[in-house]
Amino acid sequence: MLKRLLTGTVYVLTLLAFFILRTYFNEPLCFDLLILFFCVVGTFEMCRALGDRIDLVQKVIVQIFASAVIVCYCVSDAVYKRQGLAPNYSPNLAFVVFMTGVAVLFSLLVFRHEKTSLQSLGYAMLADIFPSVFLLVLAGVNHMPKYSEIGILFIFVLCPFADCFAYLFGRFLGKKFPMKMAPNVSPNKTVIGGFGGFLGGAVGAVALFYAYYLLSVVWPVLPREAMFESPVNLVLFVGLGILTAAFAEAGDLVESAIKRRLGIKDMGKLLPGHGGILDRIDSTLYACLIVCFVLVLRIMIAG
Repeated sequence: MLKRLLTGTVYVLTLLAFFILRTYFNEPLCFDLLILFFCVVGTFEMCRALGDRIDLVQKVIVQIFASAVIVCYCVSDAVYKRQGLAPNYSPNLAFVVFMTGVAVLFSLLVFRHEKTSLQSLGYAMLADIFPSVFLLVLAGVNHMPKYSEIGILFIFVLCPFADCFAYLFGRFLGKKFPMKMAPNVSPNKTVIGGFGGFLGGAVGAVALFYAYYLLSVVWPVLPREAMFESPVNLVLFVGLGILTAAFAEAGDLVESAIKRRLGIKDMGKLLPGHGGILDRIDSTLYACLIVCFVLVLRIMIAG
């Protein structure tokens, strides 16, 4: 328990440090470094978890191109914005890099025909996509022209809120409402715990709404977005908070299913008491999808 608490504290302080650097210098690349770290370590953990299902050559290719996708998007987007170039083709470049990695993996069927099976290719594709493509969406949130700070906070603040409420509801109400959410994947997760997670997402969104507004007043470096001037936008926050909690729970269940299929308990041992990086950011990977989608829609509709 003490190891878990200490590790969690270090993790939170690390997130906070990178977020402060990103906000203070108004430089997304500062937070991109943390995203790249998640990608490199997370991809390594996935390749290691797959064991001999994929060979060394496939692991090297996956590691190189999974990281290259993140680097390509982040650097090219920064260059386009600093030089004022429009339109911004950084997503196109990142997609080309990703598809090049896929093409290289497929080419192994030709050049290493005897050592590459369709099954191993499928596992290699899994490692190439999870977590790098999800983290690419997180990088997209970090590089949004507006609401990027809000998006980052939503992803990394609401997930712990949802987890805590889900744990409390499951612990104290689980015996009265024992229905399991996904008994074949995660036997300890209950439906009532899931509802608790939704409530935690809503509560966390309300807290974040007012905390961000107050913090932007006392710390001018933090952008004072117009959306915080009207309480009406609190409804948007609550709705997004619930959706974020739902997606976070889905991410947690998906990784649990992967680990169960692979017959392992944790994806790694980097974080004592938590497991690996993927065990720590599993809910984050799915949460960034809905946060990015909703905030981009708001930019398109309301500016």
